[in-house]
Amino acid sequence: MFRSHTNGELSLKNLNEEVTLSGWVQTIRDKGFMIWVDLRDRYGITQLVFDQERSSAALMEEAKKLGREFVIQATGKVIERVSKNPNIPTGEIELLVEKLTILNDSQLPPFTIEDETDGGEELRMKYRYLDIRRNPVKDKLIFRHKMAQKVRNYLSDEGFIEVETPVLIKSTPEGARDFVVPSRMNPGQFYALPQSPQTFKQLLMVGGMDKYFQIVKCFRDEDLRADRQPEFTQIDCEMAFVEQEDVMNVFEGMTKTLIKDITGQEFGAFPRMTFADAMRKYGNDKPDIRFGMEFVELNELVKGKDFKIFDDAELVVGINVEGCAEYTRKQIDELVDWVKRPQIGASGMVWIKFQNDGVKTSSVNKFYNEEDLAKIIEKFGAKEGDLMLILSGNENKVRAQLSALRMELGNRLGLRKGNEFAPLWVVDFPLLEWDEDTERYHAMHHPFTSPKPEDIHLLETDPGKARANAYDMVLNGNEIGGGSIRIFDKDLQSKMFDLLGFSKEEAEAQFGFLMNAFKYGAPPHGGLAFGFDRLVAILDGNEVIRDYIAFPKNNSGRDVMIDAPASIADAQLDELELKLDLKA
Repeated sequence: MFRSHTNGELSLKNLNEEVTLSGWVQTIRDKGFMIWVDLRDRYGITQLVFDQERSSAALMEEAKKLGREFVIQATGKVIERVSKNPNIPTGEIELLVEKLTILNDSQLPPFTIEDETDGGEELRMKYRYLDIRRNPVKDKLIFRHKMAQKVRNYLSDEGFIEVETPVLIKSTPEGARDFVVPSRMNPGQFYALPQSPQTFKQLLMVGGMDKYFQIVKCFRDEDLRADRQPEFTQIDCEMAFVEQEDVMNVFEGMTKTLIKDITGQEFGAFPRMTFADAMRKYGNDKPDIRFGMEFVELNELVKGKDFKIFDDAELVVGINVEGCAEYTRKQIDELVDWVKRPQIGASGMVWIKFQNDGVKTSSVNKFYNEEDLAKIIEKFGAKEGDLMLILSGNENKVRAQLSALRMELGNRLGLRKGNEFAPLWVVDFPLLEWDEDTERYHAMHHPFTSPKPEDIHLLETDPGKARANAYDMVLNGNEIGGGSIRIFDKDLQSKMFDLLGFSKEEAEAQFGFLMNAFKYGAPPHGGLAFGFDRLVAILDGNEVIRDYIAFPKNNSGRDVMIDAPASIADAQLDELELKLDLKA
């Protein structure tokens, strides 16, 4: 065997034992008469020592050949270190090497394999197999593994069965763009990679599986950012004979268990907020409630004062940033520039300071006197030392802009602490949303989401007001899971397809298999899917999911390590009966 122990387990209890270690050379310190080598593997580091008084000349010469990241095997005796290192578990011992074997040499790595490396992100992604040797990456992958085990254990104990569903399916028109795969055996036809196992888990409920889960790869051909990947992992779940409360209770319990096991923090019942309240108070449907800055609407106080920007606005709304009245003009101007960036799109920002000496001042003193400002400050519930920031414009746009500003200030002021957790259920989503471009309704979640029973009649009279039997779990300003009670009645499902603009033929072609299944006794059912990558990152105190994926893609959807996607040979195209006609 190549090793008797790992590099993280030896201690004083192993003194004078003959052991064999293997691993990568982390560092070498050559003093001429003595050579120290830090040997690393997944489990830790052990210091090797070569001493010309106790080691042969040949062994000393062999040790001098070593370089960073050489793979070696070392056999020797465990001895006590003279200069101990309390920062590592093996810091009280070292291995006096008696035999050294170089298993593989190494070129000089393109960046240092250290916790604090000199390699940029793109370089480290190109050499991801080297990056994984670093503790920050290795530890994140181990953390992800432990999370998956905890999820499997919890759901198995709750009676869920893990079932694999197909990866090659048919393309559906709803949701994000599909990745498609040509079929050689069926020329001119394509599989799609699943955006989720949605229809299959519903079919498993029709099949009587009762409680299903799967930690599953999903695929969406979307534009990317730090928290998105073209392939991602879901904890996908479905239950039969349940109502909304049943599903929410199970997965609230799972989330509480995960948070407690990992952080020691315990939670009572998660708070709940309607979609309408989330949008009104925070401007988005996944609010971070670790801090305040709830929106304050000001239309009735600020209009009619000859300030055209406010008078012409559909909505004037702001936030109170506590304790920030001391912000300089330069700091405020920087915030104005921030909200005017194309990514945010605001035309400007108004500010009001309630200074520590009681003085009230603003960027619109020309239009609002001290009495006006006092009323606005009272509306905000502000106190001396607070700063109020106000945006105006189209209602939907300005809420989104102020939401982005709120989150940015939360980051700048250190209010979004990675070791603090604030879970939340958001409920009562609209069932449908109107698309002006296509002039038809789209499902806010997906076409199989059930309307609330009391709102079913609205499908005939006012579909836009119907609420969905849907729920999202939010954690620290991120949607970590979402689900719904499904439609299981074939007539209601057919009506939903009609509302979404499917012809009978289109609905049959796309979802006929599901509708046929419903003819054979479909049970009431519902479920939820967690974004596993995001859940892992947040519970580890971060938000960027890329760090928790072994081999992630970059922001262009490319794997720079293997250089994918890539063109394929003409012979393969011929075999697939495909011809490329690329636009210039």
